Amino acid sequence: MDQKVESEDSEFVKFWNEVLVPKFIDWKHVLVGGLSQHSEGVLPLLEIYHGDRVLDAGAGFGDTACMLAERVGPEGEVVGMDCCDAFLEFGREDAARRSLDNVRFEVADVETYPFQGDYDMVFSRFGTMFFSNPVPALRNMRMALKPGGRLTHIVWRARADNPWLNAAKDVVLAHLPPPDDDAQSCGPGPFSMANEEMVRGMMKSAGFEDITFDRVDASVRMGNDIEDSIGFQMALGPAGEVVREAGDVATQKDAEIRADLRELLRPHATDDGVWMDSSSWVISARNPG
Repeated sequence: MDQKVESEDSEFVKFWNEVLVPKFIDWKHVLVGGLSQHSEGVLPLLEIYHGDRVLDAGAGFGDTACMLAERVGPEGEVVGMDCCDAFLEFGREDAARRSLDNVRFEVADVETYPFQGDYDMVFSRFGTMFFSNPVPALRNMRMALKPGGRLTHIVWRARADNPWLNAAKDVVLAHLPPPDDDAQSCGPGPFSMANEEMVRGMMKSAGFEDITFDRVDASVRMGNDIEDSIGFQMALGPAGEVVREAGDVATQKDAEIRADLRELLRPHATDDGVWMDSSSWVISARNPG
């Protein structure tokens, strides 16, 4: 049975639900299908066994939770947890369509959920980067694990290694001012865990051992065509934040911005969409117990 844990939402959780969720749903074809190489190549390599109990932290649309459920088999269980119920509805529908009875979805904030230490593995794809308090949040994820349990989370590497997100921001900033320090946000942002030394220190502080970093370079499908890709960049990510915070000024300069984005994206357009380079870290560790 799906559950919702009642608690006072943080400002970041409210921002996700009130501002970002509708945009993420609009661009689901990029956020799930376009980024698939950063999960489909990783999941088969995870230390997951039949009968395992797995937490998918920040499960989003539930696609990875369903893939994990197939890995653990009917004897195992997967819990997909996210603070946005509108995302999890897609996971519920997908699980029902695939007749997966061993996956369920809970609406909760993994940063503060009162875990009981009964998971064999915690997995997170592009979720931990948005932790408002990363060390306590990582420690809370460790508390979800049994002694010897495994954590694997995927995060973006440096901005320079991810032109699919960063290049559009540079174009937009040529027309619009950067967001103020007090601008609303979803948390630290997509590159907050790019620095290996810093994140390794965070994870040690959270109590993890056997910490490893593996680099994954892959192309991202940014949209079906150039106009689709421009729409994605103007709505979400670092460029989307600049556009959103600029308000009426962004509306006035919309045509100019789109023209420059077309020039940026044209060399990357193919018969199968627009593709640009990206790079992530696959970070794994163990709970010593």
